[in-house]
Amino acid sequence: MSARTLDGQALAARIQQELIPQVEAFKHTHGRPPALGILLVGDDPASDVYVRNKVRSGREAGMRVDMLRMPATATLRDTLTAVEAWNVDDAIDGILVQSPLPAAMGHDAEQQVIDTIAPAKDVDGFGAFSVGMLVQNRPTLVACTPSGVIELLDREGIPIAGQHAVVIGRSDIVGKPMAILLLHRDATVTICHSRTRNLAEEARRADIVVAAVGRPGLVRRDFVKPGATVIDVGINRVDDPDLAASLFPAGHPRLETFRKKGAFLVGDVHPEVEAVAGALTPVPGGVGPLTIAMLMKNTLKAAQSRVAVPVG
Repeated sequence: MSARTLDGQALAARIQQELIPQVEAFKHTHGRPPALGILLVGDDPASDVYVRNKVRSGREAGMRVDMLRMPATATLRDTLTAVEAWNVDDAIDGILVQSPLPAAMGHDAEQQVIDTIAPAKDVDGFGAFSVGMLVQNRPTLVACTPSGVIELLDREGIPIAGQHAVVIGRSDIVGKPMAILLLHRDATVTICHSRTRNLAEEARRADIVVAAVGRPGLVRRDFVKPGATVIDVGINRVDDPDLAASLFPAGHPRLETFRKKGAFLVGDVHPEVEAVAGALTPVPGGVGPLTIAMLMKNTLKAAQSRVAVPVG
């Protein structure tokens, strides 16, 4: 048995194409495109790649995307001032501040920034208002990665209602909103984390496993019930040869990639799970592209909501 691949890259491309006529209709009606402001602080290489992909995706859909880059020496006050300026700018519909912020800003800097973004423009869905509405099953703008997972399950015809879902990870960005979305779709949900006893046993009870902890190869074959759907949210850079060799057997093409480049990206799910799962997202090419696609959907939704109920 080999798991069916859940191709997030292909679905993200379809969502992108679906957005284009909707964005064009918005432009025709309101005389301007939906607009997203992206703030990048510092010089983190991964963040630079993520932001570049978001800018490209938005512009290809016909949106206006303003990217503001600030140096690593920028203060928290500088960052908050930039966010506040976009809050009151009627031409900007959505605001995204790329994580992580420079460590020098302080451990609570990201939370302060999230708290400052106007709820109507919170296209990441991380703010207290967005989360509160989600908990009450009155979602406005929902965190992009979890909503992308739901989109993938729906479009792949994988049932959610009545299923037992195990979410491994309890972050505010993925784990918690993922569990809430699944619960609202009538799944029975278990949230596991670093303190969970008998983690493999808990996961093995699930019809749907969502792994979102940031540990390469954590979910092994014995975590997965035969035929279960496994969603791998983790994106981990591996540059340790011993770890790479523990993930793939000798002669595997990914090890040749490692030999040439000195690193590769893997998820939280060990490749051996492919032999037992019914369906599995790859890394890369699974959930990651959907996160960007759902960000663009949120930006259009925010623009549509703002023109319907203007923000003062």
